[in-house]
Amino acid sequence: MVIPVRDINPVRRTPWVTYALILANVLVFLSTPGMAGSLTGAGNLAQLCHLEAFLDRFAAVPRELIHHQVPHLVPTGGVGVGPHGPGCVVAPRAFHKSPPLSVFTAMFVHGSWLHLLGNMLFLLIFGNNVEDRMGHIRYFVFYVVCGYAAGYGFALLNAGSAEPLIGASGAIAGVLGAYIVLWPRARVWVLVPLLVFLPLRLPAWLVLGFWFGLQAVYSSGQGLSGAGTVAYAAHVIGFLVGLLVALPLKPGTPPPPEPPGLLFGRRARPYSTW
Repeated sequence: MVIPVRDINPVRRTPWVTYALILANVLVFLSTPGMAGSLTGAGNLAQLCHLEAFLDRFAAVPRELIHHQVPHLVPTGGVGVGPHGPGCVVAPRAFHKSPPLSVFTAMFVHGSWLHLLGNMLFLLIFGNNVEDRMGHIRYFVFYVVCGYAAGYGFALLNAGSAEPLIGASGAIAGVLGAYIVLWPRARVWVLVPLLVFLPLRLPAWLVLGFWFGLQAVYSSGQGLSGAGTVAYAAHVIGFLVGLLVALPLKPGTPPPPEPPGLLFGRRARPYSTW
């Protein structure tokens, strides 16, 4: 996997919506039980019970989305001792949960610092240009639509699953799909892990096409073991929806600026773009 650092594609206006989305995701993460002080997620039993109750309320659950039914007994966040030892206390639901609304709230919930920072990095680098092209309001609507399409698409493929679905990845995948349509030749600085992190300047179609290819492979079950904890199918769906929505905007989209002929600090030979 390559790590994008920045793109060579300036914007005309400040991407306020992108900044606001990043801020909202960070604030929600900091308020998620057990997450702020952990690199990979909540640790002890009390934190896990609070996290389970938090996710029950704000995460999207495929079975709830498809069947429009929520369980009566849910975690309360407390810890109790039962016949099999300590565990999380469950009780009748004390609040109303709307499955359709949970798709929206789930877009702002992340499971670890790595999950959050990875998503926000892609949103910051590629979201500002898409927002600049669409305008603030249309961009926000587009972002939410992609998130809903990814969430419900994943739920349709996993209708019986009770595993919580969280993260902004589906919506951000839509942003990446729009970017590859609008600026396929834009240059993106990336870090490629080859013993050391090697900096390369690559066209967006290669960077984002490679990313999409990995998601497609993993979603088909051909990825690494343990990849099932990531909703790769939601990434694929979000990307394709973003790509299709952005197609009408392609005519009239200004091309990205041609970067100077510098590669690794040395002037490269002249070349032709395609």
